[in-house]
Amino acid sequence: MRVHIAALAACVAACLAGFPAAAADRLTLDDAFARVQQAHPDLRLAAGQRDVLTAELDRASFKPPLVVGASAENILGTGEASGLSGAELTLTLASVLERGGKLDARRALVQSRLDSLAVQRESKRLDLLAEVARRYLAVVSAQKQREIADLDIGQRRRTVAGAKHRLQAGASPESVVLTAEAALARAELERARAVQREAGARQHLAALWGERAPDFQVVATSPLALPKIASFEELGSWLARTPEIAQFVGEQRIREARLQLARTQSTPDIDWQVGVRRLQATDDFGFVASASMPLGTRQRAQPEIRVAEAELALLEIERESRNLSLYSTLADAHGRYLSAQLEVRRLGSEVIPKLGRAESAAERAYRAGAISYLEWAQLQSERTAARKQQLEAALEAQRALIEIQRLTGQPFVAGPGEAATGDTP
Repeated sequence: MRVHIAALAACVAACLAGFPAAAADRLTLDDAFARVQQAHPDLRLAAGQRDVLTAELDRASFKPPLVVGASAENILGTGEASGLSGAELTLTLASVLERGGKLDARRALVQSRLDSLAVQRESKRLDLLAEVARRYLAVVSAQKQREIADLDIGQRRRTVAGAKHRLQAGASPESVVLTAEAALARAELERARAVQREAGARQHLAALWGERAPDFQVVATSPLALPKIASFEELGSWLARTPEIAQFVGEQRIREARLQLARTQSTPDIDWQVGVRRLQATDDFGFVASASMPLGTRQRAQPEIRVAEAELALLEIERESRNLSLYSTLADAHGRYLSAQLEVRRLGSEVIPKLGRAESAAERAYRAGAISYLEWAQLQSERTAARKQQLEAALEAQRALIEIQRLTGQPFVAGPGEAATGDTP
């Protein structure tokens, strides 16, 4: 199967034109990608978050407001201050003079959070596409298990027919027929289980885009088609360009902006006020002005600065830790892929063909009375087990390939002659 999260970064985006025409259409992996990209709420969160941060940016861009005030002094007292005879009325205009670049620091912090949204969304998108590929692979796995069961049923029916023929000829006891029929019933049970697993896997896949009663059919593909991938050294070099690492660049800008904002708090702001005062007693006017500035601002800002500096210093350690984790995961996935790819190839080119020839020869020998039922049935079981082993190895390789593609964001598509060959289940 070409489970190339393929365009984890490019190809998928180009093919996402919309849903298949009808719910009952045959669903391809690209169709599944398209449905998830259009319907999954996690990918719509970024638009809402952008609206929130845009509003925050507008709010951060406001300067301190101008405050208009009015006051009256020496009114409604006693003696000379009785009534309004000695009143002093003052109209004022006041505000705060921000110093230290606080406005620019606030704007830079919100803008850095806005800039990081795109990388965060891309990382989430790749994770979702990888999950789509895994669930799609589960449906394909169930289909292939059903096909193997169909082949096994065909084998077991021939065995039952041969055993009945031998029984009628008096060459074997009835117990052989009953044993062969029991083996056939087991094969039919395995097929029924595969059908049920396929229905469950299809429902699990459809849940990603919110479909409750899926009636689509997944396009049949071959998990045995395993592409040739780049060397581990080349794959490792791609890690630095993945969204998971790119997020640290955005996070660094955010933490640097927080540090700058914290540093601006060490510069005290100046509260100012100007106004006009009217003296009722003399009917004169006078200009008033005042300014104030808090003391100890630098000391009070130090804890917040130290916190921001510590968080910025921690980021490099976090990046290092994430790099090691990604590198380790990539190494594991690469090793699993190559090992499973080898197993698929060897089983398909050597083991399964030889078991197929041996089973055919055993059938002829059994019908001729040269071997027992157990020998023929054992070869049938061996061939079925080899098919299952090859399928499981192919699925393990596909799962490892999905993980490699999620980590690197690179597509791998099997070209001519690159796919594993052998007995297709």
